[in-house]
Amino acid sequence: MYAKDENEKLRFIRLNQTKLRAVDYGVQLDAVRNDNNVTSENLGKLVVLPSSFTGGPRYMHEYAQNGMTYVRHRGTPDLFITFTCNPSWPDMTVELLPGQVAADRVDLVDRVFQQKVKKMMHVIKDVQVFGKVACFMYSIEWQKQGVPHMHLLVWLQTK
Repeated sequence: MYAKDENEKLRFIRLNQTKLRAVDYGVQLDAVRNDNNVTSENLGKLVVLPSSFTGGPRYMHEYAQNGMTYVRHRGTPDLFITFTCNPSWPDMTVELLPGQVAADRVDLVDRVFQQKVKKMMHVIKDVQVFGKVACFMYSIEWQKQGVPHMHLLVWLQTK
């Protein structure tokens, strides 16, 4: 289903380049025109992925720029926390059918992980176990083993 969904998003982007204002990306067009290795045989249809396409180069660049804004205004983060999903959590194993493993139920893994992330963020922000939080940002990635993990940066009010 993920591949079908991704394919539909890419198809929409390819068919709606004018509506997405891709013609405004003149820098990329100039780069393609000025590249000596580009010929009519190896140049396909130019499709510009917008920054709203998760995982695309513009998305990653925008995400990195947002992170640098935090650093510019707040300095380096006080905490760097990596939170990894454990497929042996009882919250998950109790819901699995006999013979199933967590990798068979990515929907369950995702839901349990999101609940744990929500609880951890509540403890960090609201309970303030490390002190008052000025700001934070995080990224969630899926590992090859089929489990998610989170990288969290936290800036505290008092260093």
